[in-house]
Amino acid sequence: MRFVLASASPARLSTLRRAGIDPEVVVSGVDEELIVADTPAELSTELARLKCRAVAVSHRDALVLGCDSVLEFDGEILGKPYEPEVARRRWYAMRGNVGVLHTGHCLRLGDEEVVRHAATRVHFAYVTDEEIDAYVASGEPLQVAGAFTIDGLGAAFVTRIEGDHHNVVGVSVPVVREMMRDLGQEWTSLWR
Repeated sequence: MRFVLASASPARLSTLRRAGIDPEVVVSGVDEELIVADTPAELSTELARLKCRAVAVSHRDALVLGCDSVLEFDGEILGKPYEPEVARRRWYAMRGNVGVLHTGHCLRLGDEEVVRHAATRVHFAYVTDEEIDAYVASGEPLQVAGAFTIDGLGAAFVTRIEGDHHNVVGVSVPVVREMMRDLGQEWTSLWR
């Protein structure tokens, strides 16, 4: 069975590879900025669904996985900051506080589709202004949901998580395994 990841995220690809899966990568081209939703769970799930469906149209014989992540912090939905000043402001607010990372997952095979949501609480360290400046200058937080990573430079700034750490990277491996079972497929059949 072919497995296609409908995501440009190197972190998602790396997570799946470490779990024994070698997906093909096909970027969906979905414009994330055009989608709005009332809750972070709805937004991440809808974006995952759109990405998955956009790629699945031309890959009907494969399992196609779409994912999207957003950070819920202080009542706001935070996606990618893109701009250094936006990332800096977010880190000033997030340091010493807790956010919830939401990831929507959509897995499709032919006409069958399974959608799931996963949420993980993330505790941020009380980082200094100088650490924030250095982190923002690295460029890492600009292209990731919530302006942080747990599998890169930002790992030193996360003191604790409650839930699946893979979810914070952008794809919950246990959730995808369950979704595959719902589609009548075995996770272990994809191991290389």
